[in-house]
Amino acid sequence: MSNHIETKCIHGNLDFSWDEPTKAVSFPIYQTATFGHIGLGHSTGFDYTREKNPTRQHLEEILTALEGAYDTTAFSSGMAAVTAVFDLFAPGDHVICSEDLYGGVTRLVNTIGKKNGLMVDFVNTGDLDEIKRVLRPETKALYIETPSNPMMEITDLSACAELAKEHNLLMITDNTFLSPYLQNPIALGADIVIHSASKFLCGHNDTIAGFVCSAKEELAAKIRLIAKTTGGCLSPFDSWLVMRGIKTLAVRMERQQENAGNIARWLTEQKKVRKVYYAGLETHPGYEINAKQARGAGAMISFDVDSVKTAQRVLEKVRVITFAESLGGTESLITYPMKQTHPDVPKEWREKLGITDILLRLSVGLEHVDELIADLEQAFVS
Repeated sequence: MSNHIETKCIHGNLDFSWDEPTKAVSFPIYQTATFGHIGLGHSTGFDYTREKNPTRQHLEEILTALEGAYDTTAFSSGMAAVTAVFDLFAPGDHVICSEDLYGGVTRLVNTIGKKNGLMVDFVNTGDLDEIKRVLRPETKALYIETPSNPMMEITDLSACAELAKEHNLLMITDNTFLSPYLQNPIALGADIVIHSASKFLCGHNDTIAGFVCSAKEELAAKIRLIAKTTGGCLSPFDSWLVMRGIKTLAVRMERQQENAGNIARWLTEQKKVRKVYYAGLETHPGYEINAKQARGAGAMISFDVDSVKTAQRVLEKVRVITFAESLGGTESLITYPMKQTHPDVPKEWREKLGITDILLRLSVGLEHVDELIADLEQAFVS
């Protein structure tokens, strides 16, 4: 068993349940829908790819090792993973969510979730009193993003885990922004960890995928049943692409985080920038908590500019950075959250959170930091 995350990114725990017979260095893509049986009542352990596939299983075992989970289930997207987790709840159940969430999750719980009888409160999960204020007998879970999307709010995971345990709640944490290289919520008390693997885990802006990492056997079995029944499984080829991406997760996260820190500090000195949201800055209100529970602040930065005109100019004039949705890849991407990731969040809610028409979100990639800064500089003045 490996103790170093760099090795786990490539080999997992070195105790895989599947012994690849050819000893291929690059794990094979088992691009098949179904598997033959050697006789009645005799299975190889693989019957139908919707339920189980060797390539996907290998990937799931790597994620299990990285997150210190009991089991991991791979899904066809991050939102498929989130949906599976919310399928754990019954009509009348109540879930407390971070108020600053990826807009797709907010849309899910406010539409399909409420249609199916789910009750939801959105609060600042960085404030335990806010969580306690909305607790009720029907409350079943806390759903947390930290750092949050897009305002980079930080939640104390250990403190929330203690509160969840006290009230017999599940603690669910979306770890997409930091990845298991920088943060391990299960070690801090989380019951479930969610990833949009399209982002830092895959890291190449070429795959859509998601994961649910379960800390306990009972939860893992429920998630497996949901995946098998609803069919949102990750394909063998996409499983291989994510597996390939994870091999370089450690080196990518180190460089992207280094670039992000330099850019965040540079942004704080720009006249056209009003405020920078990055947990690696000592001025960030969540700096100390993030430093306590994570091994870095990651490569996501949000910042307010001085006007809508400046925001539009930056989006249209960047050349090295791409104006596009998504994040976490080798290419730097800049996004306009109000219009791209959070348009379904009510305007008054967005404005309360700070998701306004002057907010930009930057996913810092692997380009040379000097060229990224020069690109932003010319976009500010052009």
